[in-house]
Amino acid sequence: MSDPVDIWRKAYQHPNSWDQDYPPLSLPDMFEQTARRTPDAWLIDFMGRKYSYAETLHGVERVAAGLARMGVKKGDRVGLFLPNVPHYVAAYYGGLRAGATVVNFSPLYTAEELEAQVEDSGTRILFTLSAKALLPTALEVLENSSLERLIVGSIAGALPPAKSVLYRLLKSRDIVARPDDSRVTSFSGLIADDARPARVEIDPVKDVALIQYTGGTTGIPKGAMLTHQNLTANARQVDALDPHPEAEDRIMGVLPMFHVFANTCVLNRTVRRGGEIVMLPRFDATQTLAAIERTRATSMPGVPTMYQALLDHPGIAKTDFTSLRVCISGGAPMPQELKQRFEERTGAKLVEGYGLTESSGVVSTNPYEGLDKTGTIGQPLPATQVKLVDKGDPTRPPPTGDPGELIVSGPQVMKGYWNRPEADGETFINGWLRTGDVGLIDEDGYIVIVDRLKDMIAVGGFKVFPSQIEHLLYGHDAVKEALVIGIPDAYAGERPKAFVTLAEGLAAGEDELMRWLNAKLGKHERVIAVEIRDSLPKTMIGKLSRKELQAEERAKARA
Repeated sequence: MSDPVDIWRKAYQHPNSWDQDYPPLSLPDMFEQTARRTPDAWLIDFMGRKYSYAETLHGVERVAAGLARMGVKKGDRVGLFLPNVPHYVAAYYGGLRAGATVVNFSPLYTAEELEAQVEDSGTRILFTLSAKALLPTALEVLENSSLERLIVGSIAGALPPAKSVLYRLLKSRDIVARPDDSRVTSFSGLIADDARPARVEIDPVKDVALIQYTGGTTGIPKGAMLTHQNLTANARQVDALDPHPEAEDRIMGVLPMFHVFANTCVLNRTVRRGGEIVMLPRFDATQTLAAIERTRATSMPGVPTMYQALLDHPGIAKTDFTSLRVCISGGAPMPQELKQRFEERTGAKLVEGYGLTESSGVVSTNPYEGLDKTGTIGQPLPATQVKLVDKGDPTRPPPTGDPGELIVSGPQVMKGYWNRPEADGETFINGWLRTGDVGLIDEDGYIVIVDRLKDMIAVGGFKVFPSQIEHLLYGHDAVKEALVIGIPDAYAGERPKAFVTLAEGLAAGEDELMRWLNAKLGKHERVIAVEIRDSLPKTMIGKLSRKELQAEERAKARA
């Protein structure tokens, strides 16, 4: 076939040309440009409480000034241990305005997981909320790590007055009092001073804006270093996919902001455009349907399980979707039947895309309008190249017509891994990012993923790594051998399942092992079953092998 670059130049399906140039731009400058251009436009709708760009910019500057008073200097790491709340936006852009590097932490983390990444990143200050699900974990990490300060916000303070009162009355069991500790500061205390922060010089190309942890290809968490230019370029690339830039832009913010997909597609892209984020603390089908209708939302990035949950909800029959134009699905393969049903029911276009943490979120997507090939991940974003290399030797192309490993080059590709130069050597080949995914590029320049080199399990858009679960299983006295695989799941795409053999003379039940294991795992990592066997499959050299178990489970699913 022709060189894909020639196809993307001549038969590009996205509304702008593939050849684009993205001048260096920092995230604080991008935010300020939009806020100065449209100060009175709404940026956030949080459960009905609205914040304008001017109001949010004022909050961003006060956060930056408050962090500077705490001694935060350029390059210091500031962590966000937050769900989707307005505090996230102010802390994210405020930390960057102060010259800090932001570190995203999942609100689902256990204290052990959070502590490990706080130490690895050297995070000095951590933003969180006075919620039972967050503050006790953050306080434990404050006691047991090199973390210096906590900044604690209140959800009630971000809600409309009536809802704020109800929240305090009805959700009091979910609130934890902020301790009287000099190391713990309230968010309101941080922003109490109205002084403007000093300007910090930022080199968008060199300076790291965000450390985003990912398992990469090994399952060992590594911090992807994403520069200001990586993130603003990806925001501009995604924004360029919309064939109607003049249309109203009101995006559902139900993807978790700590995830790179939402960071680019919901937060940074919307700020770049000057649109509005309809923000919910977490995805809930009832609340999402109500918010789409109440706010006349125009788009919703999500993962397949979210679209399935909306279709399964009885309220969908009464929901007005006439405002919804396009939804982008990522994080896991999109079943054809799900795409078809969602489009028929809502009238919105549902397009599948693809990306990695290491690529700031997005590499390719099907076009919003034009040739849409279900089962592909579409064409690459402007200024993004994708090519194939041999699965066994990435220095050469694959045999003609054969699938190959996808490698990526573009302005959104990360600077490298935080303090992991050896991992950079494995992940980059001649400056191109190795994805670990195997695919083909068809005659129209559309990319098809056919396999993956990684053992990663995709659970509703989250990455789960079997090696980490297996490591925990080996900590049980009765477990001799352990293998974890992903098995098909109609809702989440996949779920982890564990297979074990027992040490001689020791006994344990399957349910007992599952309860013991799941207590040590995050919600999305929990196994659906533990199966005890007399033996586990092995390769000819004696290495435990997953592929036989995967074949068995696929056969069961078909049956």
